[in-house]
Amino acid sequence: MAPKILWIGLGNMGRGMCKNVVEKGHVDHPVLLYNRTKQRSVEFSEKFSAGKTEIVDSVAAGVAKADIIFTILAKDDVVEAVADEIFKAGDVKGKLFVECSTVHPDTTVRLAKAFHDRGAEFVAAPVFGAPAMGDAGHLVGVLAGPKASVQKASPYFKGVMAKSEIDMSDEPYEKALQLKLIGNTFILNMVEQLSEGLVLAEKSGLGTQYLHAFVESILPGPFAAYSTRILSGAYHSMSYPLFPVDLARKDARHVLSLAEACGAQLKNVEVADAHLAQVKEHDGEWGDIAGIYGAVRKEAGLKYENN
Repeated sequence: MAPKILWIGLGNMGRGMCKNVVEKGHVDHPVLLYNRTKQRSVEFSEKFSAGKTEIVDSVAAGVAKADIIFTILAKDDVVEAVADEIFKAGDVKGKLFVECSTVHPDTTVRLAKAFHDRGAEFVAAPVFGAPAMGDAGHLVGVLAGPKASVQKASPYFKGVMAKSEIDMSDEPYEKALQLKLIGNTFILNMVEQLSEGLVLAEKSGLGTQYLHAFVESILPGPFAAYSTRILSGAYHSMSYPLFPVDLARKDARHVLSLAEACGAQLKNVEVADAHLAQVKEHDGEWGDIAGIYGAVRKEAGLKYENN
């Protein structure tokens, strides 16, 4: 019989990932749902036919019923607080915990030890991709932990939530988060480079449309998608950020601390993070990573908004 699954965290990314588990995860039981804001669980559950999901009122109630628990949460302190609730729920021996949040590697190491000390299995499984990719099941999963545990988690990734996996079986847990954080610097640096290039194209008289055409031709995929998103003005007009500024800055802090600890430097990330600070000042918590374009515009004497 297929294991019972509990899903904790229905934010932008979590909703798409969980949707694919419900629809394509070959589950024999309703997927248990828990979110701190219960209404989000209710609205999500209503998207499926009866019997596909079941809302639980507490972490403890869900853990008691589940064999595999997936978590994807925003920040390290939230992840650790939920772990504390899980431990208070009672016996977790034999259960598998799959942690998909982007946290500091040290946080993952602490979590893994705490779960192992209580007889549970643990897999560090951060994912690469935007929320739209999560919804489409096109993420890239990074799975680290004992091979037997990774093999239990893997069926819910490739072909369900993900288009591919980076298998780190039997590697230290922290390596999955190191890769995730370093990988996220590529996104941050991409947005910074696009912003600087597009502002220069406008200020120099070239015109952003020609640089955008270059990007579409030479750098299709994420570069072209972010260029479109930036030029559309979505960075200052969207109702909800796709990559919130606070999460982008959290990732920047984590990777900068990782670099400092081993004597490396990330000058590009430092510049991008300074622009993110300006995004935060301008847009507050509703700021998006693409708002870097607005910050670069202001430095060049243009309006933050490109309308």
